[in-house]
Order: sequence, then C-alpha cells, then structure tokens
Amino acid sequence: MTIPRQLPNAITIVRILCAPVFVWLLLADDGTDGALRWWAAALFIVAIATDGIDGYLARRYEIVTDLGKLLDPIADKVLTGCAFVALSILGELPVWVVVLVLVRELGITLHRLLVATDHVVAAAWMGKLKTVAQAVALSLALLPLWTLVGEWIHIVNAITMTIAVVLTVASGLDYVVTAVRARTSRRA
Repeated sequence: MTIPRQLPNAITIVRILCAPVFVWLLLADDGTDGALRWWAAALFIVAIATDGIDGYLARRYEIVTDLGKLLDPIADKVLTGCAFVALSILGELPVWVVVLVLVRELGITLHRLLVATDHVVAAAWMGKLKTVAQAVALSLALLPLWTLVGEWIHIVNAITMTIAVVLTVASGLDYVVTAVRARTSRRA
C-alpha cells in the first residue's frame, strides 16, 4: 500500500488548524461546563492524539521529511499552548504556570527555527514524554469530569498538571544541555 508522500505533513497542518477552533469552543462555553466544553475537549484530544499517527505514517512508509520534523513539534506546541492559555483565561490554571510553559516552548521552538538552515533538531525522548504528560494533564483539565464523578477529580488534575509542568522544565533543561554540547562538539 502506498500513501501520498505529504499525508503526514497534511495531518500535522490539520492539527495546527484545529487549535483556534478548539479555543473558540472552549471560550464560547465560558466556564458553564456545557456541550461546547465537551466538544472542545474532544477536539483537543483527537488533535493531540493524531500526533502519533502522522509520525507513525512517516516512519512506516519512509517518508520522513525535514518539514515534518520541524512542523510536528510546532503542532504540539500550538495545541498545548492554546490549551494552557485558554485554561488560564477561564481562571482554571495559574498564569505563572502558563508563562513558565510558554517560555520553555517558545524558546525551544525559536532555537529550532534559528538552526533549521544548519540542521533540523528532532524531538528527544524527554521532549516526547513531556508532550504526552501535557496531553494527559490538559485532556483531564479540559474534560469537565467533575460534573460526572465529583470534585475529587480536581486532585487528579492537579497531580497530572504538576507532573506535566515538572517534565516541561526538565525537558527544557535537557534540550539546552544537549544543544550546548552539540555546539561545543561541532566547534571542536
């Protein structure tokens, strides 16, 4: 079976385009925990879950591209960044958490773009683990599960969000250390 060469990149681009729709649905719900919030959460979960699909297709059919390596982490950051900001706007996430996460994400994305003409920096294992942790934490925070199971779910949400933030910081530090070592070894 053959698939179109640009299918993985097209999936990635669709993931990016889902972000503003997801944000609109979430903010249009305005904290009422109604149908729009459920739709927003569902769209986020589907969009973030397709991260594995585009990567799998690219590797499976040997159609990995530099553009895909660059766009895939950007799609993750757009989706998760929008979710962090929207949850903060709704007053459900402290602003300092959002600032910390966005500084890390924007800083690394900017670095990737700056060095893209020299070489493409693919996501490392710790960055992938951070993305999974963020996806789980944000999915739980977005789903208004408290309306079904009770307020105790906020404890689970706080724990998963803490893990995601810690991994965000740790993977950022890992990225910086790896980049500095690579630059030093290229000069030597």
